[in-house]
Order: sequence, then structure tokens, then C-alpha cells
Amino acid sequence: MASSREDVQISLHDKAVLERIFNPNLPNYIDEDEKEEESLETEDDSPVVKESKALEIEGVKLAEKGDVTAALEKFNNAINLMSDRASGYNNRAQALRLKGDTQGALCDLNRAIELSKGRGKTACQALTQRALIKKLEGDCDGALEDFKLAADLGGKFAKQQVVSMNPYAALCNQMLSEVMNKLKYGEQ
Repeated sequence: MASSREDVQISLHDKAVLERIFNPNLPNYIDEDEKEEESLETEDDSPVVKESKALEIEGVKLAEKGDVTAALEKFNNAINLMSDRASGYNNRAQALRLKGDTQGALCDLNRAIELSKGRGKTACQALTQRALIKKLEGDCDGALEDFKLAADLGGKFAKQQVVSMNPYAALCNQMLSEVMNKLKYGEQ
């Protein structure tokens, strides 16, 4: 019995090879699920960590409701409680951006990246945020570098930005796709 296309599964190695063919200018890219497992941030379950996380969650909810000032207060409290947690700085940076404090946001993003040692979900988010700020400020090279780092950490949005910021790679991908489609359908 012949299998349908949906039944065919390819290995992670094959996926990686295809990724390099279609996106040659991206960092080596690992499957999202595999990268997520690699980058899980482990923290102890102490009461102070739980309280810091709870303050951050409250801050995020306040920011989503539009109360950025109250959100900043929650993020400040979370950071005061646990000044070595990267996510507090990353979340506060988002609120600072909403308030128009780009320099304050950049300082917090740099601190989040430093504390996370450039690894994990928080680093990916901070690098993506910093890249967006750099892009808005006209630093396309710096933005591209941060997007590449975030893409390497598994950031889908960052990966899309790397491709969109590189017109040569996009053109190559388009031409390669056309050739593959012609081969697939027997056209010359």
C-alpha cells in the first residue's frame, strides 16, 4: 500500500538541510520543539521567586489593560525583589517602550540578555525587542544581528525578520522555489 504525502516524515537532519537550502543566511536552525526543550529556563521554586513571578504576571495583565504606570510599578517591585531574574527586566522593557522610554527599554533589554547569558526564552524575547528598537532607530545591521541571535534561539518572528531584511536571500529563495516547483511538476 502506498503512503500519502501526509504519512511521510523526515528526520530532524533532513529538516535542517532543507532549512539551510531555503534560508542560507539564517543561523543553524533547530526544530522549535527541540530548541524549546534545550532552552527551558530553570529556577528554584522558592517563595521569593514565586512572588517575583506573580508580580510580573500582575504587571503584564495591567499593561494589557492599558495601565502602563501600574504595570511598571509591579515590574519594579519584581526587580527589587529579585534583581537577578532576566524576565523582570524584559517585561519592564516592554512597558517602558509603551511609555516612550526607548533608552530605558534598551538598558533593561541589555540587562535581561546579560542575566540570561543569551540563552533561553527570555533572551530570545529580549533580543527580538532590542532588534525591533534598533530597526526603528535605523540600525539595520544591529537589528539583523539581534534577529539572527533570537532566530537561533528558536524565535519564529525573528527568523521571519532575518529573511525579510535580506532581499538577496529572499530573491534566492524565490528562484530556488520556482526551480523546485518546475522539477516537481515536470516543467522545463
